Amino acid sequence: MSYIDSYYARTVADQRKRSALEETHTAEICIIGAGYAGLTTALELAKGGKSVVLLEAEQIGWGASGRNGGFVSPGYAVGEAQIAKKLGKQDAQRLHKMSIEGMELVRNNIEQYEITSAKPVSGITGVTRYDSGDDLKIAAAESLRDYNYPLEFLDRDDVQARLMSSCYHQGLRDQNAFHIHPLNYARGLANAVEAHEGVIFENSAALRVEKLATQMVVHTANGKIKAEKVVVTTGGYTGSLLPKLKRAFLPIATYVLITEEAPDLLAQVIKTTDAIGDDRRAADYYRLVDDGKRLMWGGRITTIPAKPADVATILRKEMVGTYPELASLKVELAWSGLMAYARHQMPQIGKLSEQIWYCTAFGGHGLNTTAIGGKVAAEALLDQTDRYELFAPFGLAWTGGPVGKAVAQMTYWGLQAMDWWKERG
Repeated sequence: MSYIDSYYARTVADQRKRSALEETHTAEICIIGAGYAGLTTALELAKGGKSVVLLEAEQIGWGASGRNGGFVSPGYAVGEAQIAKKLGKQDAQRLHKMSIEGMELVRNNIEQYEITSAKPVSGITGVTRYDSGDDLKIAAAESLRDYNYPLEFLDRDDVQARLMSSCYHQGLRDQNAFHIHPLNYARGLANAVEAHEGVIFENSAALRVEKLATQMVVHTANGKIKAEKVVVTTGGYTGSLLPKLKRAFLPIATYVLITEEAPDLLAQVIKTTDAIGDDRRAADYYRLVDDGKRLMWGGRITTIPAKPADVATILRKEMVGTYPELASLKVELAWSGLMAYARHQMPQIGKLSEQIWYCTAFGGHGLNTTAIGGKVAAEALLDQTDRYELFAPFGLAWTGGPVGKAVAQMTYWGLQAMDWWKERG
């Protein structure tokens, strides 16, 4: 299957196709799913001397890894205070440091493997839709104190000098964070895996995992992989291969649009190359692409994917509501993709048995967590560290099936209502 029609698919630099699996192959480790987590795990294992085969049901980065906003910054979808309630302050801080490490791993991969088509652009600014200046100053001070990680506080005048929107109050600018072309990064990672003698098969969905006395066998339509261990790194498009894993997260749809070219108009209202995200629970995120010629705008989530035309209408309304000057700007294309969300909203990294590992549920976290997730999974498989165990307390909690989907959607609608009320307060 080809990539869905998105801005990233239209501008992907490497269009090489890889063959489907046929016959029987052997490897020390078989990885299922060639998104960021699977590619990073494969790369770290191959660098560590393991023989690796990576199976992808469609094409490299076909799912959320090739359709997302491209933000690379520290942190998780859940705030540090909430993580600390479950793990304690020390382990919560260890996890945050790992998220910074994940961001740097993405940067280093781009540099080391010369993935120039990822086109990294420095700077991500988070802005507030209501007066939060004191809270942001505290957050910046704590980031510097606890992690030696600087964040630049922007008062309302600073924000208004960059973003011509009356919706915004203050902001925090992260000069170390960056944004990229996510599909090009995924395909660059695939090339790096192969450069380290890893093997990748596309259009090779894993249909069954069989445990034999001394090895695992992963079956596809036309072949099989015999391996010592299997790592499942699928996300929102996970099938019924491992029911226990599938039950542990929800496939949640998110949406993105790209506008027509309008560099002069866009330059009047967005005077920064930073990627932007707001602080609402139902947040918008956006960034200029094509050297400022187009605006990419993302946001909204649903438990049932909407049609592209409906996506464009919803997101365009948000865009124009934020920047009325863009009312004449047309939408060229809109698309959606499924992310994997656990009930506790943290990544899921661990093992079902000594032979079957998982590294998934990265929805809402950004690229940094897929990188550190893949790295710590590989470290465990290489017998180097047990850092993956920091994620163990979150576990594979059942999401509630169809009822869980309905609850998730109602929760999101409730958060939107809370945002609306707070902005008008």
